[in-house]
Amino acid sequence: MTSTLPPAPQPESSVPHVRVEITDELDLAGLPEVAHVLDRVLALRPREVTIDLAGCRHVDAAAIALLLDAHRRLARRHGTLTLSNPHPRIRRILVTAGLGATVPIVDTPRPAARGRARVSSASR
Repeated sequence: MTSTLPPAPQPESSVPHVRVEITDELDLAGLPEVAHVLDRVLALRPREVTIDLAGCRHVDAAAIALLLDAHRRLARRHGTLTLSNPHPRIRRILVTAGLGATVPIVDTPRPAARGRARVSSASR
């Protein structure tokens, strides 16, 4: 006698949104560290992940593949990936590679960093 068990229910999202800021080049050399961070973020089962690319000045094919993989993993769980604030050159690369057709690429105001203060002196 064989029986088929229904699939185990997927746990609900534990967090609504996670924002990841890339502050260096996103290329093969730095990919293991970024992949590790994304694995940990996706383990939280967020509904939305935003990757802020404002500080990134270079992406390569391996990075594009990693971003596409993160998008697919989120989509399987009904989550979304958004890329924000890419440099115009990076935006062209992403769009040319076809990533812009499946992943939203947006320009958004960057949130104020928590725990940091900006001090400016005004000359009088």
